[in-house]
Amino acid sequence: MTQRTRIKICGLTREADLAAAVDAGADAVGFVFYPKSPRAVSVARAAELARGLPPFVTPVGLFVNAEPALIDAAVAAIPQLLLQFHGDETAEACEACQRATGRPYLRAARMGPGFALLDFAAAHANAAGILLDAHVEGYGGGGKSFDWSLIPANVPRPVVLSGGLHPANVIDGITQVRPWAVDVSSGVEIVGGPKGHKDAALMRQFCDAVREADARIADADN
Repeated sequence: MTQRTRIKICGLTREADLAAAVDAGADAVGFVFYPKSPRAVSVARAAELARGLPPFVTPVGLFVNAEPALIDAAVAAIPQLLLQFHGDETAEACEACQRATGRPYLRAARMGPGFALLDFAAAHANAAGILLDAHVEGYGGGGKSFDWSLIPANVPRPVVLSGGLHPANVIDGITQVRPWAVDVSSGVEIVGGPKGHKDAALMRQFCDAVREADARIADADN
């Protein structure tokens, strides 16, 4: 049986965008708690947004080398928040946070030539999944894609494909990588608009493309 690719839309900052993401079919929505990001929101603002989520849509908090107090505040304010570590956090630090908060976590991997993904995933054996992003200056993928052929077939944790995805390339990404989930941010934003302002039509096109990829895989497997 072919699995359904889950969809996360990250970097949400407005209620209308969150509602449009849910309506388009997002399984998860991401709030950025990295102050240097143009898509950053405060814990209070993220909590306001998360109150608009229906059941079975997961809120995800993106952290970069965050102080424990910030993570604790986010967990206290947003029920069911899944943690996503996108900085230099060690496996030990991630697992300590998991134990302290009782929340599962995703660990972002910055993909580039020579990156030992299998070793990285093995070190994060308790992660809910490994999010694969492009290796660029700073933290986050910068809306850039990476060479998907760098991804080995036997990653021991669920893979979340990220980095430069948009409605026009996500079908190729899913059919080539067959990830558990895909993660998009800049690829569904208003062209020329402020970062964090999403385009409802692009979000729907993205989600429709994910479903189309799944249908193609199902047909090929039958």
